[in-house]
Amino acid sequence: MTDTSNFGAGSGDESRRTSVTKRGGGDPASRGRTTIADGVVEKIAGLAARDVDGVHAMGSGISRTFGAVRDRVPGTGGAKSNATRGVKAEVGEVQTALDLEIVVVYGVSIADVAGDVRENVITAVERMTGLEVVEVNIAVSDVKLPDEEEESEQRLQ
Repeated sequence: MTDTSNFGAGSGDESRRTSVTKRGGGDPASRGRTTIADGVVEKIAGLAARDVDGVHAMGSGISRTFGAVRDRVPGTGGAKSNATRGVKAEVGEVQTALDLEIVVVYGVSIADVAGDVRENVITAVERMTGLEVVEVNIAVSDVKLPDEEEESEQRLQ
């Protein structure tokens, strides 16, 4: 059995040791550039907005109707278009601005729902992308009444 605890100690073997040189100094996050497409931010914002209680749908009545028709056509990417319906993002290098169009449920406070949507969207987008959200503009395009059927369901049946 050989004792290796003092390998090279005092025997001139220090010159044979390999020194590890750190390459490309600095933080790994600064070694390159990350770009985030508008569509990515739109999906995140759309999903975050839909998670808020009181939001019935996203987009105007016409966009929802066309979306319902498009969803029924194979190969048109219905799920993808549904995630971004009613959302428009402008993405810069470090900031983004969002416009959302929502339909609220009758009886809820529109101001409260809009505030909750704004807060949820900002939190989700900033957490997932690292971008600063400078504004979230919300347009309430309709109110879903309790006895209303979906317009698209009536027209497509």
